[in-house]
Amino acid sequence: MAVATVTDKSSSNMAITQYDHDPDGTSAVDVAWVDMRDYGFFIASFFRTAGTSALTYKILANSASDGSGSDVEIKSGSAAPDAVGDYAFLECTAEELLSAGSDLRYVTLNLTFATGTDEGVVTYIRSMPRHAQASLTSDSIA
Repeated sequence: MAVATVTDKSSSNMAITQYDHDPDGTSAVDVAWVDMRDYGFFIASFFRTAGTSALTYKILANSASDGSGSDVEIKSGSAAPDAVGDYAFLECTAEELLSAGSDLRYVTLNLTFATGTDEGVVTYIRSMPRHAQASLTSDSIA
């Protein structure tokens, strides 16, 4: 029998979002800019669902919410998720953002594929919120 209580402990302490990443090209692409204000950590993962080409990935920070300001590279990945089912993680702290520039508040995972047919799923996790609250992580059903 299923338990009737609602558990919201982890999803109140982390904001988790997933993105389908299918850029159909070989140019560097920012997945999505997210606000790091009031969070202590950011981790992004890339899970390859198609293709085997080379991949470069890095965390960029910016003072503009849409990335229209000057990008600052915070970290770059070294693992090579080059086969379907491979995945890699990259993370940074709020302190690393602050040390790179006092106005850097927004982050993204920037990905570049060697071929335009590769794709994958990107997961963002922002954790250690200043104020834990319900629904930092929520479902997205179309």
